[in-house]
Amino acid sequence: MRSFILSVALVASATPAAAHYVAVPVAKSAMKVPLGGVIWQCGDTGCTAGATTSRPETVCASFARKMGAVSAFAAGGRDFDAAALEKCNARAKS
Repeated sequence: MRSFILSVALVASATPAAAHYVAVPVAKSAMKVPLGGVIWQCGDTGCTAGATTSRPETVCASFARKMGAVSAFAAGGRDFDAAALEKCNARAKS
């Protein structure tokens, strides 16, 4: 759990203030990904995206379907707990 919080904190501190969503995919990627009406910017420490009207759970599931399982996810500064991450990762690509 401590590494989860540290991962999200590191990604959040290295991202623009406009970032609303922060995801740390298990498989690292460095690219821009259009997904669900927002552009995800991915780098060595994770991915960030601006706000959208979708629910955070929907955004996480959509991200996991496209990018694979996440080790951390936050929306509006609120970290997903283990149960929410498990539900999100159930949608991850195989």
